[in-house]
Order: sequence, then C-alpha cells, then structure tokens
Amino acid sequence: MNATPFDFLNGIRKDRFFLLAGPCVIEDETSPLRIAETLVKITQKLSIPYIFKGSYRKANRSRLDSFTGIGDEKALRVLKNIRETFGVQVVTDIHTAPEAQLAAEYVDILQIPAFLCRQTDLLVAAAQTGKTVNIKKGQFISGDAMRFAVEKVQQSGNNKVMLTERGSMFGYQDLVVDYRNIAIMQAIDVPVILDVTHSLQQPNQQAGVTGGRPELIGLIAKAGIAAGADGIFMETHPDPAHAKSDGANMLRLDKVEELLTRLVRIREAMV
Repeated sequence: MNATPFDFLNGIRKDRFFLLAGPCVIEDETSPLRIAETLVKITQKLSIPYIFKGSYRKANRSRLDSFTGIGDEKALRVLKNIRETFGVQVVTDIHTAPEAQLAAEYVDILQIPAFLCRQTDLLVAAAQTGKTVNIKKGQFISGDAMRFAVEKVQQSGNNKVMLTERGSMFGYQDLVVDYRNIAIMQAIDVPVILDVTHSLQQPNQQAGVTGGRPELIGLIAKAGIAAGADGIFMETHPDPAHAKSDGANMLRLDKVEELLTRLVRIREAMV
C-alpha cells in the first residue's frame, strides 16, 4: 500500500507532486479497473505518488434523470478491489454524515465536495473515521476562509487534512482559478491540491448538463505546478464524450501521460 499524501510531502524526493485521478463516477464494475491499471503504469513510470479517484455515487446533479451510480455498496466494492489489486490509495466523495463511516470501510481518503465544505456535521463525521480528509474549496469561499473547515476536522481529533482548489464562480456560468489560493491555503499548514478539470467547468447550462473547457487542462495544470501545488487532481476517461458524469471537462485517458510528463519537468526545474 502506498504511503499517505503526508508521507509524500515528507518523502525523499521533492521534485514530484502527488496525483489524484480517475473517472468522475464508478460507471460499472470493470472500466474503473482498466483506468486504474493505465494510471498506475504511467505514475510508476514517472515516479509520481498516485491515488485512485472515483465517486461511488454522484449526489449533486442538475437533473433528476442524470446518472448517479451503480449502487453504493457495489461501487464501494469496486474501489476496494482497485485498492487491493494495485496497492494504491483510493479517494471518494461523501455527501452526508452517515456516509462517512460507510465509505471509510472501503477507502483511504474521504473527500468533501466543494458545495459542502461548510457542513459541520459532515466534516466532523469524516474526521472521526480517522481517514485522511480532502476538503474541496467552495466556489464561493476565499482560500483564507478554508482555515475554518480545516479547524473543524482538526478540532475533532484528526490532523490528516488536505485542501483542494477547484476554481471560483465567475458570473453564473463560468469559473476562474485564483492561483494565489495555493499559497494562501498552504499557509494553513496543509497540503494543497489543484483540481485541473473541475476548475474548467461551465455550470448552470440551459440543457441542465455542465459544460467545460478541457482544451485548457494543460494550461491550468502547468500553471498550478509552477505555483507550487503539492498535488494535482484530475478526472479522466477513455471516452469523455460518453462518460456518464462530467465528461465535458475530463482529460482523455490517452493524453494523461503526455501531460504528466510535462508537469514533472516543470516541477524538476523548480527544485
């Protein structure tokens, strides 16, 4: 089993970032394993500490007929299978306090969605599992204000906290990344991750399906590494056009290695 992200930051090499990557949601029982296998091979080749990401259920959807998952326990078993098969850590979202203990039985890191980053009962429940807690910064909150979310976890007895920058609302249908938030949130003394795919969402579209600008993923990622992000978060899929959630802002799986190679070069040049 890989070490925790905290071990990554305190490890021997300082010329690497860690990576959280995978599909938006567990769509079936087989394709997530194929995605994980590809990402494990790439990250091992590039010596990038890797955490598999996959939501076992999508609770925040625009439309009632949007895909939400294959069933909680079935999807969680897929995540556990990936964890055991490839020896990597696994992260998944939780949405309510009771979900924290359920998901904690299958994964290593509990992720708090951006819209829920102020939910005290959710943060406390996640903290009490003893798992690492990755809190996504709300699109409506400053980086400095995220110290209060961190304190809720820490004051509940858990110091294993990470923060993820994922853009700020710009009008009703766009997001922008304020790269100052990377340094501002690192000053809270926690690892800071940049989500390079959700940062390019275009929410609140008239069709009820979130849009995106995936052609800018490389730009956002390279700027984030140059700004000193400790980790990179991205969603990827072999065929984003047919992904069942967030396909409009995913990176195609066959483009991941090229991007990560470029990011490694940038980080190496900074050391």
